[in-house]
Formats: sequence, structure tokens, C-alpha cells
Amino acid sequence: MQIPLLSFATLLGALGLAAHLIAAGPATPPVNPLLVESTLPFNLPPFDQIKDEHFPPAFAQGMAEELNEIDAIAHNPAPPTFENTLVALEKSGRTLARVNRIFSNLVGANTNPALDQIDKAMAPRLAAQRDAIHLNPALFARLQALYAQREQLGLDPESQRLLWRIYTDFVRAGAKLSAADQARLKALNAELATLQTTFAQNVLQEVNASAVLVATRAELAGLSDSQIAAAATLAKANGHEGQFMLRLQNTTGQAILVSLENRAIRERVMQASLARGNRGGEYDNRTLVVRLARLRAERAALLGYANHAAYVLADETAGTVGAVNAMLAKLAPPAVANARREAAAMQAIVDWEKGGFPIAAWDWARYAEKVRQERFAFDESQVRPYFELNHVLLDGVFYAAGRLYGLTFKERHDLPVYHPDVRVFDVMDADGRPLALFLVDYYARPAKRGGAWSSAYVPQARLLGTRPVIANHLNIPKPAAGEPTLLTFDEVVTAFHEFGHALHGMFSNVTYPRFSGTNVPRDFVEYPSQVNEMWAQWPEILQNYAKHYQTGALLPATLLAKVENARKFNQGFVTTEYLAAALLDQAWHQLKAADVGDDVMGFEAAALQQAGVDFAPVPPRYRSTYFSHAFSGGYSAGYYSYIWAEVLDADSVEWFKQHGGLTRANGDRLRATLLSRGGSEDALAMFRNFTGGVPDIQPLLTRRGLEQAPPAGGR
Repeated sequence: MQIPLLSFATLLGALGLAAHLIAAGPATPPVNPLLVESTLPFNLPPFDQIKDEHFPPAFAQGMAEELNEIDAIAHNPAPPTFENTLVALEKSGRTLARVNRIFSNLVGANTNPALDQIDKAMAPRLAAQRDAIHLNPALFARLQALYAQREQLGLDPESQRLLWRIYTDFVRAGAKLSAADQARLKALNAELATLQTTFAQNVLQEVNASAVLVATRAELAGLSDSQIAAAATLAKANGHEGQFMLRLQNTTGQAILVSLENRAIRERVMQASLARGNRGGEYDNRTLVVRLARLRAERAALLGYANHAAYVLADETAGTVGAVNAMLAKLAPPAVANARREAAAMQAIVDWEKGGFPIAAWDWARYAEKVRQERFAFDESQVRPYFELNHVLLDGVFYAAGRLYGLTFKERHDLPVYHPDVRVFDVMDADGRPLALFLVDYYARPAKRGGAWSSAYVPQARLLGTRPVIANHLNIPKPAAGEPTLLTFDEVVTAFHEFGHALHGMFSNVTYPRFSGTNVPRDFVEYPSQVNEMWAQWPEILQNYAKHYQTGALLPATLLAKVENARKFNQGFVTTEYLAAALLDQAWHQLKAADVGDDVMGFEAAALQQAGVDFAPVPPRYRSTYFSHAFSGGYSAGYYSYIWAEVLDADSVEWFKQHGGLTRANGDRLRATLLSRGGSEDALAMFRNFTGGVPDIQPLLTRRGLEQAPPAGGR
């Protein structure tokens, strides 16, 4: 059934009506399931009761409630205390927080036109709501008074940090600006919120609209029968019965290119991917990129920073633009040099086959696989039958968590979900007590944004008495009915990675919601999840889940050795495509507003050339016009954080290896010193508490093969 679109006027009317009803007092008990605390286990949202039309009035009521609560705190006649100001702030806005978490999670995982329209309408209103709180002079005066006497308040460490954190949040949000500057800041924030939402929606809609139509089955040579069947089904669903349609994924590179034998089709797929958001039409994002970069730069200047990157990084563990630039500059030259050597090895195979063409971006995946086969006698198709989804999840991801932390998992079929593909698990702690609910949403669909991510429907907080409900989302292509879901090893690693985020949320044991789970600096949040990736290849774990989906046979030791020997393979490509995107993110966000030009693709080309990563066979992992991390997500000027966090991760992996590896003692240490602490302590101090040392980049260089050049190989 198609859900009718809600007009903007209808949305605002619903919001206004709801606000009026709040002021007047409800005449009847509420029926909106969003406006009452769920009675399901762990306060799981009642997905079977929630309808699209529930969100506008729920947002309106939640916003009105929060502003009333803020007003009461700000104008409390009693002198400010930690309890009547900071604790009261942490308790405020619960309805709005609940509604917004559910809404934002559904928009990411299972959107529709009605939710998209609500999202556009609400984005500037939510930005205005945040400004109304952060720029409330009476409230900030109370915070200033407490901050000035912070040493005399006798607070415990977590409470001390809460006072510092909230005071800092208010200052960074403009609380010290003049009234005129605050008015301009509010306008900037409202427009930015709208543009970011539009950018994200354009990316999702265009990735669906950019599927490549193929006329004949013969042109799909190299794909499996199940892949071809899925392409036929997609084409039929889009009115092209008898043809085939290849859906794109959100990154520049497309997994299907490794198998496609037809070079012309490979080129069509890659060119369709590269053209997203920059070829005209309703989803063109070029004007949005320019406007976002200018507005962010103007806002940063208003707040006293040289540029948006300086504003963002001042609140991260990196600290400064210079620190990030130095790290990226150190990594880029050896990465590109490795990529060029990898390209030379592929070109040798092309020439030996008398292909008659230079290696291009659409050839890389396929010929990298040929080099892998030649160099290591190994290709991904050999291992996929051993990586069946259910085995990976239950006997891999969950098994590792059991060995490290004593967790056990039990699937539930009695709780509502927002899509039939979603699975729900009870998570029990080592002592058998319920710890969390875990939602698994692994399959791709048109209504779901690309990539992989973890999110919290309910975050843990002792102050509120809440326990965690955490979800993991991947975008694995769903096979035809009756076919097994066989993963690539990259998809296996991604499942372990996202579960690392989930553990961060499930193990959270903090008092205040502001510090719950992954509420840590952006360039630290990826660290625990990247550490969890190590268990995907830990022999004891691998042998428990890597079982042939038909025979149950374990992954042979010889094949495992090939997997391990190939670990550094193609790292020049992997590192270069990532660094190119990270450098683009910094290039856009280290500009002053006056320096942001209108030629998006020209600026992108010049930035890549200046950084020394303009190697055509390896385009950036994301181009500017579909770079959601940078222009719609929470990673603006922060995409570097994956490799920044990998320095900590590689260090920690070495610590595990030196201290006995997969043991409960090691898992409990990581949980106690880091995973349970959320943002309640300084991030790097938590790293030192766990490892006993300071970060060292050497393990990362070794892992990625950036210390010295590997032999080029080839014929």
C-alpha cells in the first residue's frame, strides 16, 4: 500500500494543533504510542503500533514539554546547584529524545515518502529547539555560576565531567555570542539542518534511481545464478521484464565489478556510480555541497574558529587541524606508491592476456582478484561458501562475545519489529541477568540508507533507569528465496565491526545520558569497533563459524593460510581510496566561506592533486556529491577518524596478542576500563588505562603494509 504524502502545511498544522492541545490539556487519554513509555522489555518501541502520522504531534508535544522543563530550570528562584540545574537538564526532554531516536532510526533503516517529508519539515525545527536551549541566557548564567565554583562543589568524577561537558557544549553552541550573532547563528543552523537532510535524501533516492539496466543475460557473464536472478527480479519490479538491473551501493566501488567479465558493463556500472549527484537532474548535490561548505565556514568564524575543521577538531582527540593534516600527509605517499605497484601488477596480467587497455577504475576489482589468485592461489569465491550469515552471526560474532565477556544470546520471535528481515535477541550477562536487547538488520533494501551502522533505540543511563536497546544495520544483498546468504570476508569483518559498536552501547554503565555508550569523541568512537574486528580472523573464532553451508566442513587450514597471507593484499588501493575521501573532507572544511567556489568537481580534482592522491584507477571512496559522512552525517571534517582510531586499534590488537588473546580476563579488562565508561572519562586516558601505554602508529603501518614496498609481482 502506498502511503499518501503529508503536505508541509498538514505537518505544520499537526505540530501547531498538538502544541495547542498540550497548552489546553488533553481531554482524553493519549493514544499516540510515541507519547508513552513502552511497556515492552527494555522499553523496546512498539513498532507494530507506530504509524507515520504519529510523529508530527509527538514531536510537537515533546518539543513543548522540553521547552517548559528548560524554562523551569532556567528560572528556578533557588540558587543554582548541580541537582537543580545539571541533573535537571539531564532529565529534561525525555519525550522528545524518545520520539527523535525512533524517528531517526526508522528514517535511516526503513524510510518512505511520508517519513522523508516529515524529516525535511522537522530538521530546521529541531535545530531551532537546540538553539532555544543552548542560547537561553538565564540557563547559561546558572551553568556559568556552577562552572566558576566547580572545584568547590565536591562532585564525583563523572559529575565533574558532566559539568565541564555541558558547559563546553553551550559555549561551542554560541552561548557567549552577542544577541545579533546568536540570531545569525540560529539562521545558519536552521538552513544547515534542512540542507543536510536534503543531501541525505538525494543520495538515497539517486542510488536507487542509478541502477544499471542490462539487456541480456550474456552481458552478465561471471555473476552467479542467484545474482542474475536478483537482477532480473529488480528489473521486473521496475517495469523492465526480460531484462536485468544492477543496483548500486553507496560507495564509489561496486562489489559486483569483481565478477563481471564484460568490460563495457563494468565501465557503465562505475561511471553510473561516479556520476551520482553531479550530472544534473533532481538529485544533483553540487549546489548543496557549496552551500553547506560556505554556511559551515561562516558558522565556524562566528564562533571564533578559523574554519569548520578547526571547530570540529577542537572537540576531538586529534585537537587540531595540523595534527590531522600531518597524519594524512604521512600516510598518503606510501599508500599511493603501493597502489601504483598494485596497478602495475594488474597491468601485467592485462598485457599477458592481450587485453589492449590500461587498467581503469572499473577494472581494479576484477584484476586485483586475478593478482590475488596468482600470488596467493586464492579468491573470494573460494571462501564465501564458508561464510553463511547465520553461522557468522551466531557462531562467530556471538561466540566471540561469549568467550570474551561471558555473554549469551537468545533469539525472540514475540516482539514487534519495523521490517520482517529484522531479528531480535535477548542478551544475557555472564551472571545470567538480562543486559540488553539487540536488533539485527543486515539486508539491503531501497528504503534503507547505504553502508553499515549501529544505533541505540534506548541508551543506558542509571539516572533514568534505562537499559540498552541496540541495533546493527548492514547492507548485504538479499538472495533469492530459498538461497543461502553467503558473505564476502569484508562483510564478515563489517558484522564484527558493527557489533563492536553494539558492545560499546550494551556495556555502558554510566549515570548520565550525556555519556551513554558511544557518546565519545568522533575520532574515538570507531576504536572499540575496530578492535572487535580482530576476532573475525582469530583462529579459534574462525574455526567455530567458518563452516561450509552445505557440508558443515570447516574452512580448510590451507585456505585459512591463504586468507591470512592475503591480508595485506590490495592495501594500497584500500588505503588510497579511503585517504582520498578523508582528504576531500578536510579540503572542503578547511576553507573560509569566501574561498568556497562554485565548481565542485573542479575543486575536488584540484584538492586530490594537491594532496598527491589523484590516481585515476583509484577514485575516492566517496566523491563530494554523494559523501554522506561529510555533508549529511555526523562526520563532517571527521572522516579521518577511522584511520585515526585505527592507530589505537592496531596498538590494542598487539596488546591482546601479548597478553593471551581470547580470554575472559582480557575481555573483562576492556569492558571495565573502556567499554562500560562511555564518555564519562577522557578518551585517551581510557586508552591508556586499557593498554598501559600511549598510542604508537607503527602497528598500523605494519598492518597496512606501508613500511616498505611489497614486490610488484605479475608476469
